[in-house]
This record gives sequence, structure tokens and C-alpha cells, in this order.
Amino acid sequence: MDYDTYGSNAVELAIDLANTDRDADPTWADAFLRAHDEWFTVDTPLELAPAEARRAAATADLVRAVAVATTQDDVIARLNELLALARPHPYATDHDGELHLHYARPDAPALEQLTTTVAMGLSQVVAQHGWQRLGVCSAENCDDVYVDTSRNASRRYCSNTCASRSTVAAYRARRKV
Repeated sequence: MDYDTYGSNAVELAIDLANTDRDADPTWADAFLRAHDEWFTVDTPLELAPAEARRAAATADLVRAVAVATTQDDVIARLNELLALARPHPYATDHDGELHLHYARPDAPALEQLTTTVAMGLSQVVAQHGWQRLGVCSAENCDDVYVDTSRNASRRYCSNTCASRSTVAAYRARRKV
């Protein structure tokens, strides 16, 4: 699947947000923002108040809800919930040497930049390439979501690790018989 670099990266940001383990660390949101600091304008404080962290978690839940939806109507409803949280203010920039769009205003707080970028990136990929391109990993004990970038929309796993682990498990199960 061929889609624009910024949009593809923004949807990967959305997937990373949905797959973040929020139970292990109460400061997960700040750690997530720092790990993805390239998405935020310079000098944006990358700390969230507890209420903002809860809103970031709600955004993550909506991304997951879009990915696990089984009908187009459900996808549209969840995607519209996510888009309602966004405050798009697109602008063109070439800060990294390539002309591209940013979705949130440069002086927006971190939560607004995160929510808007995630919502716009996910919605662009769904609208341009179809909601069936989103999925949940088929590996046992993994419920990570992913975006299928394969040519023939055949991806079933979130990563090569899960695909390999499932292949080995299936091989061993056949050998036992």
C-alpha cells in the first residue's frame, strides 16, 4: 500500500498510542510523548496533567475501537468520535527538508497536537485505503492493533515477531500429532 509519508507516520503514531501499555506505568503518557517527541513542535512541554493523561487514554481507546470495529458503520461512528476530539489547524512546513503538512497548530499543547495528529492520520488512511486495512494481531496472547500496508491486504500479525512465533507454534503442534 502506498500512502504519503506523513500520513503513514501519523497512523503509526496512532497505532503506537493504541498499543501502549497503560497499566504498567502511571506516567505512561509522559513517557509516550517523550518517546515520540519528533511529533511535537520544539519547546512543547511533554508532560500531561492527570486529566490530560486520561484524555490521551480515551484517544488511545478510540483508535483501538476503530481498529477492532467489524462494520463500516461502526468504523465511521468511532472515527467520528475520534475526529470530534481533534482541533485541526493544518499548515505546511519543510522543517525536516521535505514539504509536508502538520495537522495541529504549532503552539498547541501536547495533548492537542497528539489527539489531532492521531485523528487526522488514522482518518486519512481509513478514508483513502479502507477500514479493512486496520486489524488486530492473530497471534495467541497478543491483541495489538496494526495497519496493513501489504499490497494484497493479507497481513494478520502486528509484527514479524508475532508472525514467526505463530508459525513455529503451528509447526510444533503439527509435529506432535
